[in-house]
Amino acid sequence: MPPRASLTSLAACVWMLTACAGLTPTAPSPAPGRAMPPSAQPLVHGARAALEANSMIGAPYRYGGRSPGGFDCSGLVVYSYARAGVPGLPHSAAALEERVRPVRLADLAPGDLLFFQLDGKKTSHVGIYVGDDSFVHAPSRGKRVERVAFDHVYWGPRVRIAGRLAP
Repeated sequence: MPPRASLTSLAACVWMLTACAGLTPTAPSPAPGRAMPPSAQPLVHGARAALEANSMIGAPYRYGGRSPGGFDCSGLVVYSYARAGVPGLPHSAAALEERVRPVRLADLAPGDLLFFQLDGKKTSHVGIYVGDDSFVHAPSRGKRVERVAFDHVYWGPRVRIAGRLAP
């Protein structure tokens, strides 16, 4: 039998593939008579949050925004996770960083958060990892929510830390 981490990763991938195929995704279910392990819950919520963030590509940037009418970086995270069933996250990149446990870039799963260092500040920006070495974020005034690859000339070198929201 595969280890639990592999099963939860597989469940998140199935979730993403179902949505991409145009089907209405439902949360992965445990086998009959078995509860989903608590360690799987952040991965399921993360996969859902990544789908929500992806669906907001093109929404305008708005300072303090946390709705499809306009987002700032942490507002996009708050909105995406609330729609994924995780309400009440703080609306601040630095405060979100305090709520995660670090994850190596090689171990990222959809929904993990990427924190960026801009203008010499410790953490001043956040994005949501969506798979394929890319993330979705609300960049700045006058721009729109976008999907960006890790090798982007501006954003790539500024990734400071990655983290997964703790259950």
